[in-house]
Amino acid sequence: MTVANALLVDAFGRVRGSVHEAVEGLDEDQLAFRPDANANSIAWLVWHLTRVQDDHIADVAGGEQMWTVGGWVERFRLPFDVNAIGYGHSSREVGEVRATADMLTGYHDAVHRATVDYVGTLEDADYERVVDERWDPPVTLAVRLLSVVNDTSQHVGQAAYVRGLVTRRG
Repeated sequence: MTVANALLVDAFGRVRGSVHEAVEGLDEDQLAFRPDANANSIAWLVWHLTRVQDDHIADVAGGEQMWTVGGWVERFRLPFDVNAIGYGHSSREVGEVRATADMLTGYHDAVHRATVDYVGTLEDADYERVVDERWDPPVTLAVRLLSVVNDTSQHVGQAAYVRGLVTRRG
């Protein structure tokens, strides 16, 4: 395993650990709690960060998303298009994401395994491959993977903050 691979596996592992900490011991109502009508819930944040990771990793790996091949879309039964990842969701749509802690961690764990499996296949030269030419400069695999780590880290931190609000409410 290259140094870059090891660093990415560690980073994604930290996100996974934080996802588990954010939802552990909370019931579905606590996971759906929103500090105000326009805020995100823990359930939405964890679902969204996992959908983004699933979508982006499947894309760069040339594979299928765990959301569909793992049957998670059927388990969650959300009223969204199968390709929805939460980007641009309205307040109403955020409120429609309800899930148990087991569903959220189960889906995240499946995506984490797929991510780690993919990262383990990479060689140093792979990180230079352009994966998105819609940007200037074009996005390389290295930049895309770091972007996913950054996005998921921010959202799991937000989930941890909301968890603090939930647990202090009693």
